[in-house]
Amino acid sequence: MWRGSYEDALKLTGLPLPVTLERTDTQVQRKMVEALAEDFLQQFERARKSVGEAEQLASETHSAMLGDVVQTKGIIELSQGNYVSAAAAFRTALDLARQENDRFKEILATGSLGNVAMEQEHFDQAIDWYRMALEKAQSVHSLSSESKSFGNMGWNYSVVGDYENAELSFQAAGAKAAEAGLVEDATYWLNSLASVYFLQHRYAEAESTARVALVEARKHDDKKTLTTCLNTSSEIALATGRLEDAQKSNHEAALIENSGQDQSGINSTQLLAGRIAAAQHNYPAALAHFEAVLGDPKAETAQKWEAHAREAELYASERQPAKAESEFNIAIRTVQEARSSIQDNTFRVSFLTSAIEFYDSYVNFLIDERRPEDALKIADQSRSDSFNETEAQPHAGASSRPANPSFRPQVTARRLNATLLFYWLGQHRSWLWVVTSAKSSLVPLPASAEMERLVKSYRQAFLDPRDPLEASNQDGRKLHEMLVQPAQEFIPKNSRVVIFPDGSLNSLNFETLIAPGCREPCGKMEPIRGPHYWIEDVTITTANSLSRLAGSTVSAAPRNPTLLIVGKSLSASPDFPPIGQAGKEIGYLEQYFPPERRLELTGGDATPKGYLSSHPERFSYLHFTAHGTASRLQPLESAIILSPEGDSFKLYARDILAHPLSAYLVTISACNGSGVKTYAGEGLVGLSWAFLRAGARNVIGGLWEVSNASTPQLMNEMYKNLGAGQDPAAALRKAKLSLVHSSGNYRRPFYWAPFLVYSGS
Repeated sequence: MWRGSYEDALKLTGLPLPVTLERTDTQVQRKMVEALAEDFLQQFERARKSVGEAEQLASETHSAMLGDVVQTKGIIELSQGNYVSAAAAFRTALDLARQENDRFKEILATGSLGNVAMEQEHFDQAIDWYRMALEKAQSVHSLSSESKSFGNMGWNYSVVGDYENAELSFQAAGAKAAEAGLVEDATYWLNSLASVYFLQHRYAEAESTARVALVEARKHDDKKTLTTCLNTSSEIALATGRLEDAQKSNHEAALIENSGQDQSGINSTQLLAGRIAAAQHNYPAALAHFEAVLGDPKAETAQKWEAHAREAELYASERQPAKAESEFNIAIRTVQEARSSIQDNTFRVSFLTSAIEFYDSYVNFLIDERRPEDALKIADQSRSDSFNETEAQPHAGASSRPANPSFRPQVTARRLNATLLFYWLGQHRSWLWVVTSAKSSLVPLPASAEMERLVKSYRQAFLDPRDPLEASNQDGRKLHEMLVQPAQEFIPKNSRVVIFPDGSLNSLNFETLIAPGCREPCGKMEPIRGPHYWIEDVTITTANSLSRLAGSTVSAAPRNPTLLIVGKSLSASPDFPPIGQAGKEIGYLEQYFPPERRLELTGGDATPKGYLSSHPERFSYLHFTAHGTASRLQPLESAIILSPEGDSFKLYARDILAHPLSAYLVTISACNGSGVKTYAGEGLVGLSWAFLRAGARNVIGGLWEVSNASTPQLMNEMYKNLGAGQDPAAALRKAKLSLVHSSGNYRRPFYWAPFLVYSGS
């Protein structure tokens, strides 16, 4: 049975026992194994009968195996979607395991409670249960339990869009299963890994991995694993334009399910069948498949929103825009409701990654309908709703307009006296909305892959010894041509620009883009100019959502500003030595805030607890001069490195998020303050993001490692400009230009360009 040979297992359990063993633990175990094998073969009624007989006998004989039987009962109840009774059985099994001090049974029950949470789509709770199970499994070196814990964590990570953690978890699950000789489990986790590759558009890796998994699946009895592998192969073939191969795999999966050998994957197979039919322009058949999914009360939430979105795409293809829009709205509402049920911030930030393609479909539909402003509303909605509680949406049958009827980006542009550049990057089509106080314009852009390649290459150029401008870097010129040039006529010289980046553009400082020179005088009283960094022309602020910006008030600098300085920390570890220039930087800041209006937490006082207990909400300016770390796998584990206090020396993003602020400006004079991981709807998630979410109106953070040599000079100039009445964006720009126009190394973007101003108000 452990190897997945369930039919063979039933042949063995079907052999008669000697009469002397009919009322012993052997009979209990026989009926329990029989029930599990029947369950895996989807023979649910027989499984329920077998486990009932095992439980009755175990109770009558006071068997030590009662906990195992109750655990088996929970597995069978869960297979049939009876979550309350399954959870009750697993909690009873957990209590019995603890009474017996049996760590292995405790692991099984704990992991099974994770399964219940997962099936109920409580993904954050599920991962917590699996982590507990994994820790217990590692303590007793149970390879099989480690494998299942890793694999189930991977599945939950995948659902909430955290593909990097999902990939690592599935790799670990497969390795542990192979080491334990669990061939069936190893096959299942290998196929799950192929799915994660597919979701990241890594089609070559996905196809080769899925092919191996399918070959292995055909060697065993587990029909659920086989149909799952067939569906993965079908989806990859569909995405890569091989309709015949997609249909062949899909048809085989459907035959297995229709014969009653696997019921668990029916909706996945139906969705794929509908997509294949749609690709073949067989719209009635496609609609029938999607309706079958929507008609199943046990369909997963993700399957429901996908079915609605696919129906919307069908109606759009058939030129029925009202029906298409209604279905898109239901799909988006379903996504938002699912996201709002997640309590853990870690999973909330990644959730939209798994559903952003449906927002993209809706945006493109509205653009094709010549409704670019409504398309902008939906694009912005993916960001404005991504962390807030969802707004009220139209009821399911309504032929409605997009949410937020007060959405008026031109008013926001007028209030900020700025040009707004809102970017939307899609796998096939990308867009730029250029918004001024007078009008909105829509500009098509290349697909996201091309821009991602250019951004990555240009970022790398900042590390070269030569200045990219002097080296006539073509990536910087090309990016300006693609991203800025289409909007140039709407951006006056020395004006303000608010950038709303998307995808890879979150890691790009637009100030570094190389603008072309003028072959003749650029304007009245202006000389002829050569190529230059765009910072010479504009003052830039970065924001995430138009709606959030529109809902805020323009805040003036505080009259009697107060400053909290945290830094000049003691060394927490050899990895984080003291910053030699920290004292110099703090000395510069002291010039602009008298002692009665500043609090300094330095040396041994610069601890995470010291910051949190200093009532940071009472300060208008917060300034950190310290080391910083950015976590890609767990962005809320990004941290400012402060002085050690016991085992604690990290001020985590998750702790920052939990303490409300009202600061006019937070400056993170540390490496990677902006973060390194981008999420759909959120942008870069890290320290800057956390301070904005905590309530700061403006945050300055770094996109990469900052220079300890140039940063004090830059900060001195910036605070001097703030003291002269300039807002954060203008003050930082002027400070940067002092380096750009210098004659030394500091003119290179590496030294001045990591810092960006992020606005939440």
